[in-house]
Amino acid sequence: MVCTVRHVLAFLQPCSFGFCHFFFSQEMKLTFQERLKRQKDAVACGMKKLDAKRTEIKKKALTIRNNIERKYEEMRRVLEEDCRTTLSLLEMEEKATVRALDDLIERNCAVFSDIEFQLSEGLVDSEAQSGDTVTELQDRVGQGWLVDRVEDLLRVTDPGLVRLDEVKAEQMLDLTNNLLLFIRSQTPVAKRLLKSCLTEVTLDPNTAHPKLIISPSKDCATFTSVWQEVSDNESRFDTTLNVLSLQSWDSGRHYWEVDVRGKVYWELGLTYPSIPRKGRQENCWLGRKDGSWCVEFFDGDYTAWHGGKSHPLPICTHFDRIGIFCSFPAGLVMFLGEDNMTPLFAFCVGTFTDHLQLALCPGHDLQGSNSQPIKICNAAHAKS
Repeated sequence: MVCTVRHVLAFLQPCSFGFCHFFFSQEMKLTFQERLKRQKDAVACGMKKLDAKRTEIKKKALTIRNNIERKYEEMRRVLEEDCRTTLSLLEMEEKATVRALDDLIERNCAVFSDIEFQLSEGLVDSEAQSGDTVTELQDRVGQGWLVDRVEDLLRVTDPGLVRLDEVKAEQMLDLTNNLLLFIRSQTPVAKRLLKSCLTEVTLDPNTAHPKLIISPSKDCATFTSVWQEVSDNESRFDTTLNVLSLQSWDSGRHYWEVDVRGKVYWELGLTYPSIPRKGRQENCWLGRKDGSWCVEFFDGDYTAWHGGKSHPLPICTHFDRIGIFCSFPAGLVMFLGEDNMTPLFAFCVGTFTDHLQLALCPGHDLQGSNSQPIKICNAAHAKS
């Protein structure tokens, strides 16, 4: 009996193992499928939230844009109405003055006609009375009401007595000019807004490539073909012609301007401190990794770079100054042509994960065509 039971157990054991293995395999497979379904649902939910956020952002931007357009339209209406009122006032005065002159000219014409008539009559008399002298004819014509009428007319129709109120007109012109100066001082709005975020910055010579000369004021970088005798440290770029700012930022809104006039090649932007400094890899170049954002200018063409992806920009203007705006609350990096605040490109980062430093590359001199320095315009220069 024991032997029989043992044999039965021995017979059932492999079956039990196979059954258990099958059971657990099915359970694990079911769990894995459920996990994938949950992940699929989570991704779908995330996509739905992102789509809703995109719709919300576009709606908010449209509302802000419409409000701004309405304000500018209202300003246009106010200015146009003020212009019409001012010109109507001048026109009314002009019409009144011209009308007065027309009346005086008409009176002169009437008297002129009377004089011509009297002269013609006098000439007839002189022909009839050939014995009269010229003096006698003049005395005859000059007698009576006509002489007094002419004298009165000449007295009241002096052109110097009829004139515009030039003092008032000059005051109007002065007020109009003052209004123009005020509007220009307030616009463009973008320039006033960005310059309110202007942040002082200096370059860190310890990060500069040995072929870059950093000015004593630490606001200017110039390429030289001579390798400078500088200390070798971990922070210094040894291949790419870069230099970073001494300061770094991790909050707030900041704006910088860089003078690039006279140059045919440059790169500038923002970077995390973790940007590679050594070697010939493109990772050391601005915008070639996820941790830096830049705009490059070369031979008349602008290109925005980030994460190794290039964005050619359809802009032909050769700007003298480039503005860089960074908003940590919005996770935004924006580049502009400061000359007329032309938007070049904007990167929406979302959330910055580290401090940011300003980064400049003046480029090689390209046989003298790119020998000009690249210069940071701090407060005293940027507001000019």
